[in-house]
Amino acid sequence: MTDPHELSVTRYIDAPPEKVWEVYTTRKDEFFCPKPWRAEVVEEDHRAGGRSRINMYGPQGEKNEVNGTILEVVPHRRIVSTDAFVDDWQPAGPFIVAVTTFEPEGKGTRYTAAARHWTAEAMKQHEDMGFHEGWGAVVEQLAQLCEDDTK
Repeated sequence: MTDPHELSVTRYIDAPPEKVWEVYTTRKDEFFCPKPWRAEVVEEDHRAGGRSRINMYGPQGEKNEVNGTILEVVPHRRIVSTDAFVDDWQPAGPFIVAVTTFEPEGKGTRYTAAARHWTAEAMKQHEDMGFHEGWGAVVEQLAQLCEDDTK
């Protein structure tokens, strides 16, 4: 059942789930922001309760810090995180719960990134910020890295 406050992007990636997982978890600096922005992974502990810190830098000197907590990790299949908590379980935001899945499909992977929001207003705000364009660009960049690596 789809969450009523969920936005998502999905794409078939012509690479096996293990490859998509490996790129997603080790090369996030290369794809996690739509260009011309760039991402810098400061910390990402891929285990339940692990911290995630990613800085995003814009072409005009903008900086967006994305901090949160990993809630669930199923290797090669699923990562769930939230920005509702930061260091030492301090409440923050909250803005989203992100659910990223890597499902086998034929010889490739059905990648889905979903943002679940607490309220319709927060979902609308995220959509108006350019969710589809931004997260769509990220999945295209991820797919390019994965597919280039398998050629």
